[in-house]
Formats: sequence, structure tokens, C-alpha cells
Amino acid sequence: MNLIIKIAWRNIMRHRGKSLVIGAILFTGALLMTVGNGVISGMDAGLQKNIVEGFCGDALLVSDKQESDNVFLDPMGKAVEPVNNYKAIDSALGAIPYVKKWLPIGKNFAMALNDDGGVADGVFVLGVDMEKYRRFFDGNLKLFAGRFLNENEPGVLIPTGWRKQFGEYYNVLFTPEGAKIDTAMLGKDVTSRLADMTVKHSVVYMGMNMNNTTTDVRVPVRGIVKYRSLNTIWGNFPIVDIESYRECQGYFSAQATTASVKKEDLDLLGKADGSLDDLFSQGDLVVTQKVSTAPAALAEGSLAVTRDTVRKTVDPDAGTFNLVLLRFAKGQKLDKSVEVLNKFLAEKKLGVRAVTWKKATGMIGSMAGLIKTSLFVFVMFLFFVAIIIIVNTLSMAAIERTAEIGMMRAIGARKGFIRAMFLGETATLSAVFGGAGVLVGILAVNIITAFNITTDNDMVQLLYGGDTFRPLLSLLDMALVVVQLVIVTFIAVIYPIRVASNITPLDAVSRE
Repeated sequence: MNLIIKIAWRNIMRHRGKSLVIGAILFTGALLMTVGNGVISGMDAGLQKNIVEGFCGDALLVSDKQESDNVFLDPMGKAVEPVNNYKAIDSALGAIPYVKKWLPIGKNFAMALNDDGGVADGVFVLGVDMEKYRRFFDGNLKLFAGRFLNENEPGVLIPTGWRKQFGEYYNVLFTPEGAKIDTAMLGKDVTSRLADMTVKHSVVYMGMNMNNTTTDVRVPVRGIVKYRSLNTIWGNFPIVDIESYRECQGYFSAQATTASVKKEDLDLLGKADGSLDDLFSQGDLVVTQKVSTAPAALAEGSLAVTRDTVRKTVDPDAGTFNLVLLRFAKGQKLDKSVEVLNKFLAEKKLGVRAVTWKKATGMIGSMAGLIKTSLFVFVMFLFFVAIIIIVNTLSMAAIERTAEIGMMRAIGARKGFIRAMFLGETATLSAVFGGAGVLVGILAVNIITAFNITTDNDMVQLLYGGDTFRPLLSLLDMALVVVQLVIVTFIAVIYPIRVASNITPLDAVSRE
């Protein structure tokens, strides 16, 4: 072995030009493979943080009646099936050790009505218990104006993206009562027409649910928010308190399911048909509804009734939801965990099934996978280009050394020795130059991360895995680069070894 290494090193030094060419190729290939693996790993980590931790969880539960797994970005806006047994689901999830936390939400399509002209704009609405939502998604929302919702308080948090879009198309600017208008996220088109904008402090949402009767609900704007990343996409998801959402979509509300009934009313309901006169004995048939006459209520129009600022204390878990978002414990394999969870849910007969975040986000999950695959294909392309160039260079080197190899064969060198010599030369070049490429690649990844490169472009954010470009190299990634380098070396040297080992003393003589 020592003899092979000495001869290999001597040959490298004797043929410095070609050795440097091969070394430069190995260096560049190792560098690009290292950076490429860092970008792919960084994208995976970014998507995990910004989609999973910032919007929809690792997986989610949907009704067994739900046809499509794409529950967030269905282009047809088809209603997501309701889930009416969350209490039982909540109890069952508590017995699963790998489910770290969960959050029930409502999600469906609604129309935001412009009561000045009757114009409507379609939007996906999320209905949440705000306190639980903020515990589940820690820091996924940045507040630009107003405040977050209080407990049992009706209201909506409007994302900057949808607010800007509504202003551009309908000349309406939603702003919390008493809040200063922040123009930072409105864009030039809106800010240039700011004086002509109609400022609204509440939104009327009309449910778009074909399965049951929906209604118009006016909710006050409590805050203007921005999602941590992919705000142009997630920015079409205003966040409404869960009770307003249920009223809008025509679902059972917690208020309805927990309403108390007086004893005299129960007695009345139990009376015989002949006692129907009792229905009218305690008061008028028509009850006058008490409507606020405050200027603020009148200024917003009359498309919907403005309700009390704070509701009675109710259990929000008692009503209807559409989805239950899940976060798994660290180290869990996503697909395997969902498979096991679905078996458990089927055994418990809870009427729900689990889907992964990639399926639930439809186009976004598919696009993220496509970008990741494209990056991997690019790295593999570099892989094969490096192999072809190295094969050609080594083959030419072997042919040019026909006299040298032929003389070695003439004095007794076997084919195995020639093969080992060529393999030793290539392996030495790979270790020196390829190793240097890996080290420089690791340094480049850390330097890129330190620059903290950010973007507001959603397509670029998908490539970054978030709003910040953060390539990431784990020990597994670095080991993968080394394995790739070894594979490149062995594949690249196969044909040149065959060429060199087939050279005979007669070839050397005839070449001379």
C-alpha cells in the first residue's frame, strides 16, 4: 500500500498540469455539492419552521366525509366538512404520546362585503380561539396596528396582504378603531389614493357554505397583522373569533350548545297540545330587538347587526370546527406517524382522519417539493458533469502515459498493480482537492447564513424555506457530501483504469 501511495504521489507531481485540472474539477464539484446540500437542508428546515410552525402544523384532522385533502388552498373554494365532536377528539388525542399539541380551528370560504356598493371579495376565513391559537403558533403573527383579540371577544385580525388588495380594488381601508393608519405595508397604489379611501372599522362576512344556511356577520377590526413568512399567500386568511366564524358559516356555536333553559320553559315545552294558549300568556308574540344607535354603529351601514363587545363566558370547544391542527414530538417520521394515527382514529370511530401538511396545503406543499427536487436534480447534474470531465481527463492521461505504463508492464507490473496505481492517484486527488472543496463549502454556507439575506417575494421564500436564506449543514449532510465524493471518484476512475490496464509493452514500443 505504501508503495502504491508513493508512486501515485510521484505521478501526480510529474503530471502537475493534468493533476491540477482534475483537482480543480473535484474541488468545484465538492464545493457545489456541499453548498447544494446546505441549501436543500436549509429549505427543509425553513419550510418546517414557517409552514408547519407558522400556519398549519405537522398534520391535521379532517372529517371522514371530506373528499379533498387540500383543505387550505382548494382553488374551487369548496366548503371543508364540519367536525362536531371535538370534545371526544380532544380526549382521544390526550392519550397519544407522540402528538405534542393540537388546535381546533374553523376554515371556510366567505365573502367580505363592501356595504357602500354591494361589492364582495372572496376570502378564506380562519375561526380560532385566539388564546389557544397564539399558544399553538408562538410568534407567527406580527402586529402592525391595533391589538390581538381578547377572550370571548368578537373581532377579526386582518393580514396586511388582504388589506392592501381590498384597498386597491375597492378603495376601502380597514383599520382598527382609534388606530393610526400605517402606510408601510399598503403599497404605492393605495398610499397615493389615501385621501380618497373609505376607512372602515368593521367587516361584514357572508358565509359561503352550500351545506347549510349561512348569514352576514359584522365583526370589528381589532388588529392589522402580517404572517411571519409567505404573507402574500397566508395573507388571504383573516383570523376571526370562533363564535363569529360559526355564526357566519351557519354552524352550531358554543353559545347555542351551552344555552341554559329555565324550569318554567321546560314545563311549557312539556305541556299538552291543549295548553298552547300558555305560549302567549307571558308576553308579546313579537319581541323588539335592542339595536345600538351609536354613531359608530350607524356609520358602518346595516348589512349586519352589531353585537355586544364581549360575549357571555362559554366553552369554545363545545361548538363546530372544521380542522384540528397537530404538532408531533421531535424526531417523529411524518408519514409513518400519520399512518399510525389514522389506524388509531379508525379504531376509536371518531369520524376523522389525519393528513400531512404537504397534502393539506395543496399547491404550496407540491411546489415546495418540486423546488426541493429541482435543487437535488441540479446537484446530481453537477455530479455527472464532474464524472464525465474526470473520465475524459484521466483517459487522456492514461493514453499519453502509454510508454510509461507499457515499460512497467514489461518489467513485470501486473494489471492489478496498474489499476491500484491509477485508483491511488485519483483517490489522492479526491482526498486533497475534494476535501478542500468540502471545507470551503462549509465555510461558504456559514458566511451566507451570517449575511442574513431576506426577501419579501413569496416564490423566493419558497426557495429559501422562509423569508430568510439560511443554508444549513448537519453532520448527516456533510457525511452525504463525502459519500457523493467517493462515488464520483470510483465511477470516474472505472473507464480510465480499464484503458490503462489494457496497455501492453507492445503498445509502448509501437507508440515510440
